[in-house]
Amino acid sequence: MDSEPSWREKRREASAAHAAALEQRRAAETAQARALLTDFVQQLKARGVEPEALRAPVTGSSASYRTDITGWYLRRNHSLAVDTDSNFYILGTAASVKSRVLGVRILPSDPPLTVGLGARDGESMPLQQLLALRLEEVDTRT
Repeated sequence: MDSEPSWREKRREASAAHAAALEQRRAAETAQARALLTDFVQQLKARGVEPEALRAPVTGSSASYRTDITGWYLRRNHSLAVDTDSNFYILGTAASVKSRVLGVRILPSDPPLTVGLGARDGESMPLQQLLALRLEEVDTRT
């Protein structure tokens, strides 16, 4: 038998290396986004902007449900938020009678460097730009 790896083995190795590189890049981007959120929360606290009890908007409706999260909304439509510990949340939820009564539990997500990626044109933007816009809004209100 030939000691050279087969074409299939070479492809498997290349695929594994590609997946590892993608995961490494994603982890680096997540770390960078977390640092941006941490700085954003520190700036809000330094400016005296109090966090609020966040609500999760119901997809396709004007309703929203209580959450156990305290923080700040990142988008005007309240679809994204950050809590006081700099965790990132995607707040949209499905309609549910149980959630209407008891509230909804939203788990933190890994923050992206570009929010809304893959959405309709004009709905995506770099996280750094979104955070700067929110800080500008805070400055104009005070």
